[in-house]
Amino acid sequence: MPQSRGAGVDENRNWNGHVKGSRAYGRILAGLSCAGVATFAQLYSTQAVLPLLAADLHITAAEAALTISLATVGLAATVIPWSFLADRIGRVKAMMWGITAATVLGLLVPLSANFAMLLVLRLLEGMALGGIPAIAIAYLNEEVSRAHAALAAGSYVAGTTLGGLSGRLVAGPAGELWGWRSAALAVSLLATVAAVVFLVLVPRARGFVPAPAAGLRNALRTLAGHLRNVRLLALYAQAFLMMGGFVAVYNYLGFRLSAAPFGLPATVISLIFLAYLSGTFSSRWAAGMTARYGRRNVLLAGLGLALTGLALTLTPSLVLILAGLVVFTGGFFAAHSIGSGWTGAIASTGRAQAASLYNLAYYLGSSLLGWAGGLVFQAWGWTALAGAVMALACLTAATVAVVHPRQGAPA
Repeated sequence: MPQSRGAGVDENRNWNGHVKGSRAYGRILAGLSCAGVATFAQLYSTQAVLPLLAADLHITAAEAALTISLATVGLAATVIPWSFLADRIGRVKAMMWGITAATVLGLLVPLSANFAMLLVLRLLEGMALGGIPAIAIAYLNEEVSRAHAALAAGSYVAGTTLGGLSGRLVAGPAGELWGWRSAALAVSLLATVAAVVFLVLVPRARGFVPAPAAGLRNALRTLAGHLRNVRLLALYAQAFLMMGGFVAVYNYLGFRLSAAPFGLPATVISLIFLAYLSGTFSSRWAAGMTARYGRRNVLLAGLGLALTGLALTLTPSLVLILAGLVVFTGGFFAAHSIGSGWTGAIASTGRAQAASLYNLAYYLGSSLLGWAGGLVFQAWGWTALAGAVMALACLTAATVAVVHPRQGAPA
C-alpha cells in the first residue's frame, strides 16, 4: 500500500475510517476514554493528598509538589520520542507499551521506602505515561472518518478531564481514611482496571502505515522548523505559562483550605476538583465559538475568564473562592482547547511533532512553574501566588494578541 512521507500522519488511502454509530467507533472512544483515566488519574494521583503526604514525610509543600512535577517532567521528556516511536511500530502497540509500564510502576508507588524512591518511581511513571497523549489524537485521526474526527477528539479530551477528576476524587477520601499510600494504591487500582479495559476494547489499527525512518537529522529539522514559527511559539508559550499557573493553583489551594481559618478535611478538599467539570463544558463551548468569533478572540476570552476567577480566590469567603476556582478552571480549559487544536491548523507538515511540542511545553510548565509556585506560596502566601499566576495570564494574553492576527485575518 502507498505510504505518505509525513511522519506520524501516514494514511492508508484505501481506508476511510470508522463512522459514528459503528461498533468500532464506540470501542475506540470507550477504549481511549479508559486510557485517559489510566493516564491522568495516575499523573496527578498525589495532588489531592499533598498536605497529608507533606505531614507524613515531614517535608515542605514545595517538596511534596515534586511528586507531581517529576511525573510531568518525565512525561514532557518522552512525549516527542513516543511520537516518533509510534510512527514506526504503530499507535496501538506504542500506547499498549506505555500504559502497561505506567500501571506497573503506579502499583509500586505505595511501596516506596522513602521520599527519594517515591520521586524516582513518579519520574519513571510519567515517562511511561508520555506514550498516551502523544499518540491518542494521531490514532483517532487515522481510525475515525474525517467527518467525525473532530467530534471523536473532543470526546477524548472530555474523557481525559473526567479521568483526572476521578483519580483525585478517589485519592481524597482514601487518603483521609488510611493515609496517602492507600490513596496512591486506590488510584493505581482504578488505573489498572481502566488500562485492562483499554487493552480489551481498542480495535486493531487499520489506517496506520509505518513511516519510513527519517533519521535524527530530519527529525531535528522538523522540530526546528516548528520552533522557528513565531505563531507556534506563541501557543507553546501559552501552554507553558498557563499550565504552570493552573497546576500551581491546584497544588497549593489545598494547603490554604486545610489551614486556618477554613480547616477543611482532605475529603472535602478533594471535592474542589469537581471544578474540572466546568472545563469539560468550556472546552466544547470554546470550540463552538471559534467559527463565529475566531480562535484568537475565544482564546483571549478564556484567559479573561481565568483572570476573573483568580481574582475571586483572593477574597476571604469560601463560597467566592470556590466560585472563582470554577471560573478559573473553565477559562483555562477554554484557552487550552483552542491552543492545542490551533497547532495542527498552523503546522503544514509534521503535525504530530507540532502537537508533541505543545505537549512538551504544557507539561514542562506543569513541572517547573507548578513546583516554583510553592516557593512563592511558602514565602508570601496565597495572595502572592494568585497574583503571580494572574501576571502569567496577562503575559500570555499579550503574547497571543501581538503575535496572532485579529478576527478576519487568516488563522
